[in-house]
Amino acid sequence: MNKILLVIQREYLARVKKKSFLIATLLTPLIFPAIMGVFVWIAMEEKGNQSLRIIEVIDETDLFFIESSEQYAFTSSGVDLDAAKKMVQDGNRYGFLHIPKIDLKNPAGIQYYGLENPSMSLMGYLEGSLKRKIEDQKLYDQGIDPKVLREIRSDVSIQSITLGEQGEEKINNATVNYALGFLSGILIYIFIFVYGNQIMQGVIEEKSTRIVEILVSSLKPFQLMLGKIVGIGAVGLTQFLIWVVLIGTLSSVVMGVLGMPMPQQQAMEMANPELAQASPDSSELADMLLVIGGIDFAALVGSFIIYFLGGYLLYGALFAAIGSAVDSPSDAQQFMLPVTIPLIVAYMGLFVFVLQDPTSTVSFWLSIIPLTSPIAMMGRISYGVPFWELALSMGLLIGGFLFTTWLAGKIYRIGILMHGTKPSYKMMWKWLKSSQ
Repeated sequence: MNKILLVIQREYLARVKKKSFLIATLLTPLIFPAIMGVFVWIAMEEKGNQSLRIIEVIDETDLFFIESSEQYAFTSSGVDLDAAKKMVQDGNRYGFLHIPKIDLKNPAGIQYYGLENPSMSLMGYLEGSLKRKIEDQKLYDQGIDPKVLREIRSDVSIQSITLGEQGEEKINNATVNYALGFLSGILIYIFIFVYGNQIMQGVIEEKSTRIVEILVSSLKPFQLMLGKIVGIGAVGLTQFLIWVVLIGTLSSVVMGVLGMPMPQQQAMEMANPELAQASPDSSELADMLLVIGGIDFAALVGSFIIYFLGGYLLYGALFAAIGSAVDSPSDAQQFMLPVTIPLIVAYMGLFVFVLQDPTSTVSFWLSIIPLTSPIAMMGRISYGVPFWELALSMGLLIGGFLFTTWLAGKIYRIGILMHGTKPSYKMMWKWLKSSQ
């Protein structure tokens, strides 16, 4: 055990002391907000400096009037198609919209002309405007005043409340749950890939420089493999915890500098009925704060750490086994596919099944099977998971880690000392069956 701890200490300190680790750890919480801030600033500057784009409308039906927006202005000069094309080519118009005589039941043949490909926002705006006009005209033809129909229509907001086993009620929000599940699952996916590859690269490097031959003279190959996996995993966990502290601190500082009240202060203000009535949008913000305040972040972070460690240790053992069997990273590519397929399945399943319907049968099995549970279960936890499912998932994940470690240890024990031979699946199968 002492020898494994020494290896863990060596792997941990060797990486934590690197300048690259310090730079990545300190700058990463700043990079993404900075990039988003720059993009927002550029978009605002571009929007402010962008000239109004004039679009000519040729309406042969005399039924449509398209309202102008901040970016686009629509005119109708009564010119024909050739004249409109000439206006666009001369730069007098950004483009023109041709609406021929159409059947309202099948409005086909509408065309847009321009010198450059139109943006999705422009085409969406045109299609949405024409759709509403056609619907209004159909209502008018049926003797229904569209204005009356619009006055009848109402926006409905449904508050979602989850009932607990003891009768307690908890307000939740699908958007918040989706965001938390999305971020947690993606972080687990990235961490497993990044730190798993670090294990494989480290094993290949030590094997190619023959350092490993010196190390195995004083400790068993399995001890070396386990120490390396745990040591690098501790580096990842340290980095994650530093990011949590930095992001929380920086968010508080930024909100204070900008004069924005903290979430706790907002929640207290929203609890005051007089203040809630003074702000027209306060009810929606209050509901969002209640949802965020009701989330057990301690349990969420604790579950994240467990699934990060469990998933990392499970896949880290497989990455270590691959690294021990090859002499160069290029040789490792042929063995990466069986390891990465379950990760890709979990990644795609997170979006297709888990976040769309966390209680579905597919979501359940994805969050139970050890190879996919670290990503899938983190996508479900924010929605609420029965304790027995969480316990079963964690228990199987621990069992999966122990099994893959035992499996990888058999390959590692022989492969780490093999040089100059091209490994194959057949050869690795022989190593697995070896009882030495």
